[in-house]
Amino acid sequence: MPAVRVCPATGRTIHRQAELLVRFNAVVAVVALLIGAIAALLLVLTRWQAVHLLPAEWYYRLLGVHGMNMLIFFIIFFEMAVLWFAATVLLNARPAAPRFGWVNFGLMVVGALIVEWTQFTGRADVLFTSYPPLKAHPLYYLGIILFAVGALLVTAQFFATLVIAKREKTYEGSMPLVVYGAVTAAIIAVITLIHGALIYIPTFLWSIGVIESIDPQVYRMIWWALGHSSQQINVAAMVAIWYMLGALTVGSVVLNEKVSRSAFVLYIMFISMASAHHLLVDPGFSPAWKIVNTSYFMYMAVLASMVHGFTVPAGMELGMRLRGFNDGLFGWLRRAPWGDPGFSSLVFSVVVFGFVGGITGVTLGTEQINIIAHNTMRIPGHFHSTVVSGTALAFMGATYYLLPLIFRRKVAFWKLAKVQPYLFAGGLLLLVMGMTFAGSFGVPRRHWDISFSQAPFDVPFNPAVDIFLAMMGIGGIIAVTGALAFILIAVTSVFFGETVTEFPRGAEIRGIPQGLTNPPVHPANVDELNAALHAPERGFAGATPGTLVLVGVFLLAFILYYFTNWKLLSFLWKIG
Repeated sequence: MPAVRVCPATGRTIHRQAELLVRFNAVVAVVALLIGAIAALLLVLTRWQAVHLLPAEWYYRLLGVHGMNMLIFFIIFFEMAVLWFAATVLLNARPAAPRFGWVNFGLMVVGALIVEWTQFTGRADVLFTSYPPLKAHPLYYLGIILFAVGALLVTAQFFATLVIAKREKTYEGSMPLVVYGAVTAAIIAVITLIHGALIYIPTFLWSIGVIESIDPQVYRMIWWALGHSSQQINVAAMVAIWYMLGALTVGSVVLNEKVSRSAFVLYIMFISMASAHHLLVDPGFSPAWKIVNTSYFMYMAVLASMVHGFTVPAGMELGMRLRGFNDGLFGWLRRAPWGDPGFSSLVFSVVVFGFVGGITGVTLGTEQINIIAHNTMRIPGHFHSTVVSGTALAFMGATYYLLPLIFRRKVAFWKLAKVQPYLFAGGLLLLVMGMTFAGSFGVPRRHWDISFSQAPFDVPFNPAVDIFLAMMGIGGIIAVTGALAFILIAVTSVFFGETVTEFPRGAEIRGIPQGLTNPPVHPANVDELNAALHAPERGFAGATPGTLVLVGVFLLAFILYYFTNWKLLSFLWKIG
C-alpha cells in the first residue's frame, strides 16, 4: 500500500499514517461521547426531581464519569484528530514520526481506560474535580497522567510537523487561518497539560503515601488551570472549525486575516485566566488578583470571542453575497444550505455559543454576581451552552465532512443526519434554559436531592422550579437523542458506509455534503463585486448589513440579561 494518496475532492496529498491517526482518534472520541451521553441521560433523569432515577451513590459516580468523558476524553481525542488533520492534510505536509504517534495514542487510550475502570468500579468517587482530602485509587491519577502525557507528546508532534511543512514549503504564503487556530489550540493545550502534570503527579504520590499531604488551596488553584483551560483548548479548536466549515459550506470569506489572527493571540494570552471565576470565594487569593483576572484579563478573552463572533458570520454573509445571494438583509441566510448538516451545525454552534454561552459566561465571571450564582445550576447551564453546545456541534459538523474526506465513506442515514443538528441543538437549548432558570431560583449544582429531604430543616423553593427542572429533563432527553443519533450515523458510516472514490461536481449525491459535490465558488469578477459591496455609498452597513443587525440583537440581549442580573442582585443584597 502506498504511503500517500490524493484526495479526489481537494487534490491534496494525504499521508496514510496521518489519515489513520485522524481516524482512530476520532473513533475513540465518539466512544467517549457515547459513554458521556448515556451518563448524561441518567443524570438529568435524576436531577429532575419528579423522576429522581438513580440512588445517590451512582448519581455522584456518574457525575464524575460524565465530566471526564465529555470535557476531557471526547473533546481532547477529537482535538488530537484536528491537529493531525490540520498539520498534514491542510498543510499538505508529511507527519513527524508517525510511528511515535501510535505510541502517544496508545498512552492516551490506556490512560482513559484506567480512569474509566476506576470510576465505574467505585475506586474514584471523588467527582470531576477530585479535591483533597478526597482521595481516589492511585490508578485513577496514574491514568490521567498517562492520558495527559500522550496528548502532550501528540501536541509536540504537531509542532514538529509544522516545522517540516515550513522547511519543505508545502504551502504558499502565511499559514492558513484554520491551521493558525489549531496552533492556538495546541499552545493552550500545552499550558493546560503542564498544569495537569504539576498537580496530578504530586497527588498521585500522595495517594501512594510518598507525600504526606496536599494543600487544598494550592490544588484548587493549579487544578482549575487544567479543568477550565481544557475547555479553552476546545474553544480555539471550535473557532478554527467555524472558519473551515464556513469556507466549505457557503464560500465564507475571511474579512481581515490580521484581525482574526490577533483574536487567536488574545486567546493564548488571556483565555486561561478565565478559570479564576471558580476561585473568587477562596480566601487564599487576594482581592487584587481576583479583580485583575475578572475585570481585565477575562474581558480581553471575551474581546477575542466577540471578534470571531462577528468575523465568522460576516464572512459567511459576504461569501454568499459575492456568489449572488444579495437580496435584502437576510436573503443570504434564507438561501443558505440549511439541509447540509455541516452548515446547520456551524450556525447553531455560533448562535448558542454566542447568544447563550457567551452572555451567561461574562455575567457569571463578574465577581459580585458570581458569589451568588456560582454554586447553583446556572454554572452547568453556562458550560453546557459553550462546550457541549458550541464545541460539540462544531465537531459534529466537521465530522460530516471528515467522513467522506478522511474515512472515504458516505454519511449513513442521510435524512437523519440532516435533522440531527436541529435535534441536538434544540434539546440542549431547552436543557440549558431549564438549568439557568432553576439556578436563578437557587437550585444547587451537584446535589442529588435538592429538597434535602433527610435534613433537619426545610429548603423551600418557588413552585416554578419544578417547571424548570422538567424543562431541563425533557431537553436533556432530546439532546441525548440527538447525540445518540450522531453516534449511530458516525459509527455506521465508518464501519458499514458506502465507499466514496470520487466527488462528481454539480451533482447532489445522497450521503455527501453539498460543499464537496457543489463547492461554493465565487465568480471570476469577484474583486469587482467585492469592491461594489464595500462601496462608500452603501453607508455604515457596508458589505454585511445582516450581520450588523444580528450583532445589534446580540448586544441588546446581553444588556438586558446583564441588567436583569444586577437588578436581582440588588434585591438579594438590599440595604436599609
